[in-house]
Amino acid sequence: QVPVVEFGGGSVQPGGSLTLSCTASGRTLWRRDMGWYRQAPGKKREFVAAISWGGVPYYGNSVKGRFDISRDNAQNTVYLQMNSLVLEDTAIYYCNPDITENGEYASGVWGQGTQVTVSS
Repeated sequence: QVPVVEFGGGSVQPGGSLTLSCTASGRTLWRRDMGWYRQAPGKKREFVAAISWGGVPYYGNSVKGRFDISRDNAQNTVYLQMNSLVLEDTAIYYCNPDITENGEYASGVWGQGTQVTVSS
């Protein structure tokens, strides 16, 4: 397991965009699926998006068609481009560097989380 660091959270108006980044620490290349979960107040953790080492992405139903995940393998970094944001996207977003079963499991060490707030 490797630690991760997230950046890019903030406040945005509905319909706006925001980009998150997550970097896995360590000197070796990390070949596991990396991605994002989120947790809104009073709700359970929800899978958002993940991407394989080979660059194949997959998304949770609530963000499909709006979010775009990518990664830079040389930098052990994954990005989440969030578009057409709505109020329901407000949550703390957590990166995980070891995701399996199309987002069913997250086995890596969680990032510290970054707050995304969508409001007028």
